[in-house]
Amino acid sequence: MKNFIKLLSLMLAVLLFVCCFTACGKKKEVDNRPTVVVGYTIYEPMNYLDKDGKLVGFDTELAEKVFDGLGYKVIFKEIVWENKYTDVNSNAIDCIWNGFTCNSADDDGILRSEKVDFSYNYMENLQVVVAKKDSGITDAASLNGKIAIAESGSAGESYAKGFEGISFKGAIKQTDGLLEVNAGTADFAVVDAQLAKSYCGKGDYANLTIVDALTSDVEYYAIGFKKGSTLTAKVNAQLEKLGKDGTLKALGEKYNLATSVIVNFDDQKVVEK
Repeated sequence: MKNFIKLLSLMLAVLLFVCCFTACGKKKEVDNRPTVVVGYTIYEPMNYLDKDGKLVGFDTELAEKVFDGLGYKVIFKEIVWENKYTDVNSNAIDCIWNGFTCNSADDDGILRSEKVDFSYNYMENLQVVVAKKDSGITDAASLNGKIAIAESGSAGESYAKGFEGISFKGAIKQTDGLLEVNAGTADFAVVDAQLAKSYCGKGDYANLTIVDALTSDVEYYAIGFKKGSTLTAKVNAQLEKLGKDGTLKALGEKYNLATSVIVNFDDQKVVEK
């Protein structure tokens, strides 16, 4: 009887040990890094959801690599683009990182650089006019009397309103503009070239095309921070590092942006504030 009790006690001890070991093996490590909140909108190829619903894109991956190098855990927060300044100034987000055109003014005529601190320019972009292939839109004169649509608060809105004789309507997202042109509720959309190249002529947007004759001058993307943020200089240092080690070039190739991404920031150091 005593031997049986000893054997039972031994079996219970082993079972307890196995359970404890298994539980410890499943225990997740706690990420104690400080967090940084990145404001974005859905905009392929910069920030978008893949077939599994995971947020991916050039800006998404670059933000993760930059802040990982700085010791931060990134939290991505989808925003309404029109509210971007309110979000960053109220600390709802720490930065605006979503194909943010820095070398332009908003619809109120105030330069964006007066509203936020910008990082280095890290990518070239253009504003383009997208219309149906059979729309008859070929030049600025052919836009007269047409309905234009662009994302509210975007560089596209400012560019669209520069055309004479158009009626303008705002959209929450750039992709909403493409949907309305497709549906015939708008005659043309003004969107970022990077987004237009990802959609036009493909799938549900096979009937849409970029009107090359109406393309804007070169613009630049940068990351926007609240005025006086200490993150700006830190992020710039990481961009320099990722440019030198080939990471920026590799990301550009991965998302078909190799001809647009900027990998050398030496000429921007002179004007950095």
